[in-house]
Amino acid sequence: MNFYGKVLIGLGMAAALGACEQELVEQPVSTVAEFELPISISNNAVALAEGPDGPTLYSFNGLKSGKTWEDTSNAAFACIISIKACEEITPVPVSEGRLASAAVTVAGKVYIFGGYTAAENGDEVSTPEVFAFDPKSNDYKRLADMPTPVDDMVVLPYRERYIYLVSGWHDEGNVALVQLYDTQFDTWSMATEFPGKPVFGHAGGLANNSMIITDGVAVAGLVNGRRKFAATPFAWRGDIDPGDPAKITWRAIEAHPGGPRYRMAAMGDNDRGLILFAGGGDNPYNYDGIGYDTVPAKPTDRVFGYDLKADQWTELGKLAEPSMDHRGLVKSGDDHYIVGGMDGDQAVTARIMKFRIDD
Repeated sequence: MNFYGKVLIGLGMAAALGACEQELVEQPVSTVAEFELPISISNNAVALAEGPDGPTLYSFNGLKSGKTWEDTSNAAFACIISIKACEEITPVPVSEGRLASAAVTVAGKVYIFGGYTAAENGDEVSTPEVFAFDPKSNDYKRLADMPTPVDDMVVLPYRERYIYLVSGWHDEGNVALVQLYDTQFDTWSMATEFPGKPVFGHAGGLANNSMIITDGVAVAGLVNGRRKFAATPFAWRGDIDPGDPAKITWRAIEAHPGGPRYRMAAMGDNDRGLILFAGGGDNPYNYDGIGYDTVPAKPTDRVFGYDLKADQWTELGKLAEPSMDHRGLVKSGDDHYIVGGMDGDQAVTARIMKFRIDD
């Protein structure tokens, strides 16, 4: 399989062309933005919307730098791109912090889904709440709960109306459900079930009428009565019936090179027909960044994508710094943004990174 790509960073360009045996271009493919979150936060739901002062990065919920159950957060932040400034805004209206929630923007509103709560005794409970956040008024509206509460799922917007929730964790195990939310009527239905092994911490994006879902963590049996988790190196393409958003034709595609990654930042680009992936951890881990096998996870700096028209993976370069523990990738103008996350020492960061893909 051939891989191709070209990434423009600021005023410089890094291009990687050739067969998959060739090494990636070594110069960074992104920069660290000139502004950062007010506090370090990871595993946060991220979205971009038009705020009162123009395009704005929004962050909801997540994990603070202490990385214990007490550091789960419902805090929210707005980062105005034009003035390169971030501020804390009204928190998500829940009584406990949330981890592994997700957010997407549809028709100007930011929709925030689920997550889980963490308790001192180790209990983790998937939560059903759905909120619509209005960037203009800074208000939240509670919407119809998820039929099956999930966290660490992939959340994908479609046609400025629908939102898919693909697989994810529900209390005691992963589910293969594809839950479909209609923002116009505040109603839920079920789309064609995900045919792959149910997972959490996977990544994906949707462009035009097709989605790509890859990687994640599956339950690989029990050891001494405790669940054993394993990374899953697979990828699936789902093509949506244009006449019925609940009908998805799934087919397995070749796994991306380089091995599976956990909690990558991802999104779909309609204009390019490209699903983008960036960063992610090399070892499945609990919320503290330490692997379920006790080996600390290490982030990657890799940026790659899936070209829907060519039906193949494409290498796009590298991030300025390795990064993991993400719940979304967003785009404003020509720039893509990663907000918060963990660095190479599993430390929670306030860093914002950006990169630009050249045509």
